[in-house]
Amino acid sequence: MRKLQLTLVSFFLLISSYSLHALDGIPKSFTIGTTPMVLNGQGTRTKFIISVYNAGLFLKVKSKNPQQIIDANEPMAIRMKIVSGFASAEKMKQALLEGFNNSTNGNTAPIQAEIDQLLKAAFSGEVAKGDIFDLVYTPASGTQVLKNAKTMTVVRGIEIKKALFGIWLSDRPAQASLKSEMLGK
Repeated sequence: MRKLQLTLVSFFLLISSYSLHALDGIPKSFTIGTTPMVLNGQGTRTKFIISVYNAGLFLKVKSKNPQQIIDANEPMAIRMKIVSGFASAEKMKQALLEGFNNSTNGNTAPIQAEIDQLLKAAFSGEVAKGDIFDLVYTPASGTQVLKNAKTMTVVRGIEIKKALFGIWLSDRPAQASLKSEMLGK
């Protein structure tokens, strides 16, 4: 019995210390142009038991209303830091395609050209542990996709922004627990 207790305590300590490290790469604030953003919430995307990436949602003012965030035509950003070698460009493309399909209720046709532009530019090269992707929306420019601080593409239009942020915040999110964490719940 004592051995089982020690094993469980060791396991929970390992998980706790890993969880503290898992949010590495997500700053407490973010600036878009001259507009300061606050960290609304952050979490880790897992697939099975593997942590794939950490994600943080940055807004002008904190909000727990996912639909309001999705629909807002104001500056905001999502940062993703790849924390596993499990992630690859192909797996990220597939996950995002599934996410776009879910966030648009299967109606990707009106924004398919924008989806293709985003995926081709952002995930045509290698994706490796430690890579940082910033998805930065501004009404004037559209959605800028940066990889390791280098602009990969800028996709214009509010509808692609809504679908993109909907990947994490819609009624059919990539992961329900990550949605809750990004909303600061």
